[in-house]
Amino acid sequence: MTDPVSPPAFPIRTQCPPGACVCGRDRVLADPQADQRPLALTRLQEQKLIERIERIETYDDLRHVQALIHKNLGAELRIEPGPNEVRTVRGIIVVLEDKPGLCKKTRQNVPAAVRRCLNGRPEIAYALLDAHDLFGASRPG
Repeated sequence: MTDPVSPPAFPIRTQCPPGACVCGRDRVLADPQADQRPLALTRLQEQKLIERIERIETYDDLRHVQALIHKNLGAELRIEPGPNEVRTVRGIIVVLEDKPGLCKKTRQNVPAAVRRCLNGRPEIAYALLDAHDLFGASRPG
């Protein structure tokens, strides 16, 4: 007989309805060596994160939020210009890395919030493009 799995010492996200999510929540809970940080993002915490993303005012603030997501969830939020010409915010790739325990809805809601932020503050999108040498000085040839 196996020992029962002890619950984490922090509140965790409630389980999604069967078949609605493929986050691997049960697998993460069953493995004592697994990174359980993504489970700490409850629906309330996710809503606070979305609100925080929508309040971003500068590119540096966006980078700070990316670092906080990495630190607190262990997942990377990638925001970079797409491989083709970037004419609108839709040409910018925004992806929250798939991580065991991270809900599918979260992986959709966070990038959507980033896009809303970039649409509302085009100067952040310009700074992002500049940081990737799209508007910066030409590279030595």
